[in-house]
Amino acid sequence: MPRSPRPRNLSDPRLLAFEILQRVEQGAYADLALDDVLRRRGVSDPRDRGLLTKLVYGVLRKRGRLDYVLARHCRQPLGKLETKVLQILRLGAYQVLELERIPPSAAVNTSVNLARQVGLQRASGFINGVLRGLLRGLPQLVWPDERKNPLDHLQHACSLPRWLAKRWLAVYGAETAIRLAVAQLQPAPLSLRCNTLKVSREELLADLERRGIAARACRFAAEGVVLDDRRGLEVLPADWFQVQDEASMLVAPLLGVRSGETILDCCAAPGGKTTHLAALGDNRLAITALDLHPQRVELIRAGARRLGCAGIEACVRDMTQSADFPAPAGFDRVLVDAPCSGLGVLRHNPETRWRRKPESLGELSALQGAILGRAAELLKPGGVLVYSVCTVTEEETGQVLEGFLAAHPQFVLEDLREVMPQWAELCDRQGCLSTWPRHPFLDGFFAARLRRRI
Repeated sequence: MPRSPRPRNLSDPRLLAFEILQRVEQGAYADLALDDVLRRRGVSDPRDRGLLTKLVYGVLRKRGRLDYVLARHCRQPLGKLETKVLQILRLGAYQVLELERIPPSAAVNTSVNLARQVGLQRASGFINGVLRGLLRGLPQLVWPDERKNPLDHLQHACSLPRWLAKRWLAVYGAETAIRLAVAQLQPAPLSLRCNTLKVSREELLADLERRGIAARACRFAAEGVVLDDRRGLEVLPADWFQVQDEASMLVAPLLGVRSGETILDCCAAPGGKTTHLAALGDNRLAITALDLHPQRVELIRAGARRLGCAGIEACVRDMTQSADFPAPAGFDRVLVDAPCSGLGVLRHNPETRWRRKPESLGELSALQGAILGRAAELLKPGGVLVYSVCTVTEEETGQVLEGFLAAHPQFVLEDLREVMPQWAELCDRQGCLSTWPRHPFLDGFFAARLRRRI
């Protein structure tokens, strides 16, 4: 008789990681799925939470590396394997290759046990054989040489999809592309934007120091703090900070808001930049924050309430359609933080590298251009429009900007090296913010500041 599935240990980090990876495979976002599982399953042991997080993000970041090794010890192409079997193999391979604290034999045994827990007893022998073959082959493992074959090195050692590896090689050259790809394999630093409506950065850092929690000021963002200890999230008052990457914190200041102005934030959810604008305006701005989805609009409202931000009206609107506002050209400043490929935030959303296809960039570029064109109609003469995306592909940055300026001669591109001289090293030759490739420790962001002629 076939063996019965083993009883599930519902708090087992490997089982939970498997379930999350399956959800991501079906379209879920890793961070949201992880938060949901941690909340519903009540994983309270910090060691279990830490291992779960490492497994999920590690497998997603390093899937290319894992598949390269697994393919050498698998009798059939990985693409023909059942998805669940492949996920278990990746989890096992990740523990063997990347987690020194877990004995290799334990990584194999727990993978076999996991297969039995999820009803894959028939595949347990296969999984055991592949992983034990991987263990035997480790001494002979050689990655593609980064000098002789940089493309294969980027794909297999640095875990980039081949199309993206080709693109980065063409744009940056081998040395810089590899340096950038290696940086994206690392977890992103935990950075906070100090909510200056409640506390100064100096006060926040001093409070953390008194509590014995290591933290430091961000290099570029004036309100930014890097936490070296996640306990800081638990001990700081909730209205003192917003979790936000440093590169993201650079966008709102580009608008140069002034007290009493009207501001439009076109693609505002989840609201990090919206609340940053409110703080920069000392709660003396009238901010209209838009998003396409009602549930995401509620995120903006919730964030504004938590941080004590006033003057924010959040509402649902499709910015690809004609803007129906009572006063056309009625806003002093407009922010278009447009939907994009997200290829600049691979540290935070590692599943993105496997979901995006080169053909999607043209579709996104058209969407971004449409939103930017609608937003331009709502800006007063003499007003400032900032276009930003968390990516650096030419289709979504330079091409969108070039197309917009050609169609809107009443707008002029301003040089951010003059507007924000303290960030000059982050700017490209046109004077647009472009954090990559010189600063791979930041997320990859692009931003352009445009002014409407009077």
